Amino acid sequence: MNREKVIVGLSGGVDSTVCAYLLKQQGYDVIGVTMDLWAGENGEKAIRDARLVSEKLGIPHYVLDFTQEFEEKVVDHFIERYFMGLTPNPCVVCNRYIKGEALLQKAHELGASRIATGHYAKVDKHPITGRYAIRNSATAQKDQTYALYRLTQEQLEAMVLPIGAYTKDEVRKIAEQIDGFIAQKSDSQDICFIPDGDYASFIVVQCGQNGKPGDFVDLEGNVLGKHKGIIHYTVGQRKGLGLAFGKPMYVYNVDYHFNQVVLCENEALFQTKLYAGELAYMSVGKFEDGMRLQGKIRYGSKTAWCTVKMVGEDMLECTFDEPQRAITPGQSLVLYDGEYVAGGGIILSHQD
Repeated sequence: MNREKVIVGLSGGVDSTVCAYLLKQQGYDVIGVTMDLWAGENGEKAIRDARLVSEKLGIPHYVLDFTQEFEEKVVDHFIERYFMGLTPNPCVVCNRYIKGEALLQKAHELGASRIATGHYAKVDKHPITGRYAIRNSATAQKDQTYALYRLTQEQLEAMVLPIGAYTKDEVRKIAEQIDGFIAQKSDSQDICFIPDGDYASFIVVQCGQNGKPGDFVDLEGNVLGKHKGIIHYTVGQRKGLGLAFGKPMYVYNVDYHFNQVVLCENEALFQTKLYAGELAYMSVGKFEDGMRLQGKIRYGSKTAWCTVKMVGEDMLECTFDEPQRAITPGQSLVLYDGEYVAGGGIILSHQD
């Protein structure tokens, strides 16, 4: 029997509960931990639910304070990027630095060699390169490989992702065997520290500033009106512009240097080329010029065939076979080699 010790991130929700249950069934020595990340994010109710799960499974449970790491690595980064006219994905950063790095360090302190989370993904060695990589889960609907692409080889080697082999319906059925109440809990929202989804208001409250007003301009540079600060806008946005144009207009670009929000009609949002930096490598050790991969430009988008080439030491040019809508600087480009995550980077700019 496998008595390897593993730390499981327990939120009190369906996925992490089933993750812990499956690992115990597989013979692991399971320790449940609830990560205290942000005031109001977990709360006493979530901690109680996680404790209830731990008691039912017969595993120890700890609450770990990661609030300082989370604020510095995730929240501050999120706010900083918005003021730069970018639209970041904080889950990508959290998985790399909190669930990957800080949790793994805590695991070692508790005498565990492994960490586990309730992500819908698999971790495996690539059959050709031999490198550890995140692999597509059994369910395309809930697949969470996109948010894990920045994990390091060390983190991947220590990571166990047991629910990647199941669909969401199958996971809920397993949860019913553990606790009927937990099994009925709804899925958590995308950004845990902004439960209402109003990113701009969150930033204003945190920083005490709204950003500097500037100009709305069209693609030719003609001034169309005034915006209330670039933190309120993202590429592809139509609602909330506060102006009437007589036709649908969308955000084409958020220009931090000139404090302008560039607007366009829908057709102009479709582009084939982007540039990405802050590159991360997973199933491949580097990107080769002319490499054919499938790219994904945001969590909810579909993968699409593309060709990549390096245009600098840490910059990638990615050209899609078919135009992609609303390529957004600050979001991640994640590249797939079949079922495996090859790597990716932060989108810097798009080009027609």
